[in-house]
Amino acid sequence: MHRMRDRPLLLGTLAVILAACGFGLLGPLARFAYEAGFEPLSFVGWRATFGFLITMVVIAARIRSGVGLVNPLGLARGDAVALLLAGLAGLGLNVAMFFAFDLATVALVLLAFYTYPALVAIVAVALGHERFDANRVVALGLALVGMILVVAGGLGSAEAVSIHPVGIALGFVAAVCQTVYVTVSRGRFLAVPPEQAMGWVLLLTAVACGVLAIAAGNDPTIAFSSPRALAIVVFTGVVAAGIPSVLFLVGIRAIGGTRAGILMLIEPLVGVTLAAFLLHEGLLPIQVAGGASILAAALLIQRGAAGTGGVTATAPSAGPPSRSPLPRAD
Repeated sequence: MHRMRDRPLLLGTLAVILAACGFGLLGPLARFAYEAGFEPLSFVGWRATFGFLITMVVIAARIRSGVGLVNPLGLARGDAVALLLAGLAGLGLNVAMFFAFDLATVALVLLAFYTYPALVAIVAVALGHERFDANRVVALGLALVGMILVVAGGLGSAEAVSIHPVGIALGFVAAVCQTVYVTVSRGRFLAVPPEQAMGWVLLLTAVACGVLAIAAGNDPTIAFSSPRALAIVVFTGVVAAGIPSVLFLVGIRAIGGTRAGILMLIEPLVGVTLAAFLLHEGLLPIQVAGGASILAAALLIQRGAAGTGGVTATAPSAGPPSRSPLPRAD
């Protein structure tokens, strides 16, 4: 009996960890994209576009297996509003992070953004969705301290640290947008399968960022300027947008917002580690210590959840199934 209850927990945990790893690729991928000629907004728009296309492939495969296509206009008003709110939150996250990175040092913006797991936990408790027990308090503390060590470790190698109040404030705005996304995605529009919900979110991001990119004077055909540029943005859209975005939503629904938020702090760890290997950026001892703290938090939250025999969040009845130098559309 316990194994049956633990299965959604384990699958949800795995989904969030894989999503964090996918989003963690954005740092090195964004660097390669910039070298290929992309501007930030055009990169975000094309990433969301190819993420949407791969999500459409998943939707088609799921429909062939018997999952129905849900018309969002036919949802209950509260669910339809929540789905729209999730899309707008993803868009707001992208825009806020884009301007934040343009104004302030990336590491400082990320420190502001990654406060969102704590915000998610506070909101979940305030709304009565989850209980904040000792395991979650300790795990959240370990994860946040680890994140600070991992991200702040990058400040030591920066030539100049730009502390721009508006840029840092926009980092917090992005954190609020992510908190809204996680909160409304956990208990709303459950009749919409995860891949269909993410399809709508990614489509909104692709269209809005595409329009903003053109308005900013970005080349709308940059993705097709060279085979390298196309390969980068296709890979990013599939592996660091479409697939992890669906997995993230699956995980939120399965294990709740607080656990998902804590586990997502693996993302900066993945990004920093990949940067060390792919971009030859040194991995400092303080960052290794931070990574150990994040992994300890992940183990603690998993052990504590398993000890309770599962979680209270339920998966959608339809069945199982976006940053970084650039904002991501989660």
